[in-house]
Amino acid sequence: MKGKGMMTRLTHAGENAIAKKTAASVSVPKVIPIYMSSVFSFDDVDSLDAVYAGTAQGYVYSRMTNPGTDCVEEVLAQAEDCGGALVFSSGMAAIVTTIISQVKAGDHIISSPVLYGGVYDYLKNELPRFGVEVTFADFEKDDIESLIRSNTKILYTETISNPLMAVEDLPSISKIAHSHGCKLIVDNTFATPAIAQPLKLGADISVYSATKYLGGHSDIIGGAVMSDAENIAHIHHFLTLYGAIMGPFDAWLLTRSLRTLDMRMERHSANALKVAEFFEKHSKIERVYYPGLASSPYKKRTQESFTYGRCGGMLSADIAGGEKGACTFIRECKNIKFVPSLAGVATSISYPAKTSHRAYSPQELKNVGISMGLLRFSVGLENIDDVLEEFDAALKKV
Repeated sequence: MKGKGMMTRLTHAGENAIAKKTAASVSVPKVIPIYMSSVFSFDDVDSLDAVYAGTAQGYVYSRMTNPGTDCVEEVLAQAEDCGGALVFSSGMAAIVTTIISQVKAGDHIISSPVLYGGVYDYLKNELPRFGVEVTFADFEKDDIESLIRSNTKILYTETISNPLMAVEDLPSISKIAHSHGCKLIVDNTFATPAIAQPLKLGADISVYSATKYLGGHSDIIGGAVMSDAENIAHIHHFLTLYGAIMGPFDAWLLTRSLRTLDMRMERHSANALKVAEFFEKHSKIERVYYPGLASSPYKKRTQESFTYGRCGGMLSADIAGGEKGACTFIRECKNIKFVPSLAGVATSISYPAKTSHRAYSPQELKNVGISMGLLRFSVGLENIDDVLEEFDAALKKV
């Protein structure tokens, strides 16, 4: 760069030469770097063509893929022991892009009615605008097979339903789906691969809000999809087309978080069970929803399908006094915060009817069993006796 102007020297120094030196080094960073580059440079056109053709390793544009997303996708694929994974800018981006990749105008979807509210809103109000019809059905009580049509492409549900904590019989649902040429897509956000692996239970595609337990620290927004190599390649085309890829810093943070996922979910599950058992005995709690309880109708299913009998850190409870009781309880909790999300290291409270499930009409909430007194609890990693003490004090005010 000798003899060049200052702006030229400042612009180009420490760029390609350092990158190539790093790539050729016999030592590598212990922790993958954050690759904050939107584009990648080539020495010639032949090199670019070779990368596009798949005959040479390389990156082109970070909307397609980049080292950070490649890394976290490798970790995710290992977590669910599957053919591949993709990461997205949010959980909704992951779910919407996956569904779009599987349907066209004139197709039909069957979905559980008890879902995260944003997904319910999308299925009920958005997809029909593009000619895709959705039927909501209870996978436990309804004759799902009789609802399948020649144009049905997807059956959609959640491993552990939000917010009623029902556990679906995925092997049975998958058999019905596959016998009619449909794909089963399962939202495994509440469970995570450390508790349940839908692909091994018969699902074709599992989707996640990585904002929740996969990230686990309330500091990223992201989504993820896991499936076999063929489905992943197909969905990746739509990911690139719609541009919903996860940013490099979030990918780096998610990689960091996944290193402790199994250990965190063990603690979340143990703490949540203690809270559920405490609530079940409390006079100010009308009903507890947690599949790990001995009294839960889903207890046997969790023992058959879930890793080590873990049931996750999420539970719900109907507070005495309905909406008034729920609001009083929230107000009386001092350290435990009221937040419209879940799955951080600290215990938190959410009010489904007012936040995550606000897209449901009052009648729809009633139909699926979400009361105005229902609160959802994301039980964290604290010393659980401290959490129980705070809950007990707040319940005394109800």
